[in-house]
Amino acid sequence: MPTTEKRWLILNLEAPLLAFGGVVIDQIGTTRDFPAASMLTGLFANALGWTRTETEKHQKLQDRLVFAARMDREMPAGILTDMQNVQLEKNDKGWTTWGTVEGRDGASYGAPHRRKRDYHMDARIVISMRLEPFEEEPDLVMLAEAIYRPARPLFIGRKPCLPSSPILAARRDDWFVDAPTAYAALSRQPAADERSRSGRLRAFWPPGEGPEDGQAVTRIYDLADLRNWRSGLHGGHRRVIEGFVVLEGGS
Repeated sequence: MPTTEKRWLILNLEAPLLAFGGVVIDQIGTTRDFPAASMLTGLFANALGWTRTETEKHQKLQDRLVFAARMDREMPAGILTDMQNVQLEKNDKGWTTWGTVEGRDGASYGAPHRRKRDYHMDARIVISMRLEPFEEEPDLVMLAEAIYRPARPLFIGRKPCLPSSPILAARRDDWFVDAPTAYAALSRQPAADERSRSGRLRAFWPPGEGPEDGQAVTRIYDLADLRNWRSGLHGGHRRVIEGFVVLEGGS
């Protein structure tokens, strides 16, 4: 594993409801346990004030992301499934977060439009991330400043998932941590909950950014969490390692 210290941005994702997406089959929208690369790209793009038409910016940012995520809190009750029913008309309109009215395209439905969406309840995820190459814009500091003062309201995965606490630490000095790998960066971040501070916390990280065998690893697999921003479709996968992080000073 690398031994050279790198600079990592630390994000704390906490909300009453969290959704990280997954493979959608018909009207059923699942959620993964950890954030997708496409979701993080969208979070930063929203904070920076980018529009969906700026596809090259989105694609380049997603291609530069290197990150790991740690589950600090998860409900033993499991996943909450929300059953959504809505009657859609062709001329429906609504206000947007940028202060203008937006309509919708497509036909009217003779019956309610129904779908299921899964959410994590009262969960907390800690992310360590950097950009490669690091010297291009937007750089890590620009992303941090955008999260601190976002151009638009931020949400975590889906628009109902509003953060219940700041995504960045209260002190600017704590926004970043120096560590050789994403895994090491996570291990140096204290857990928010007392019950999590001495135990093993579920996590995932990319190859080369943490252990690849041993007791810390539970499985290695290809994760379909990428988006082709040029076409607007989700597609592509990357290799990830799932296992456990033990906090420095923990048992």
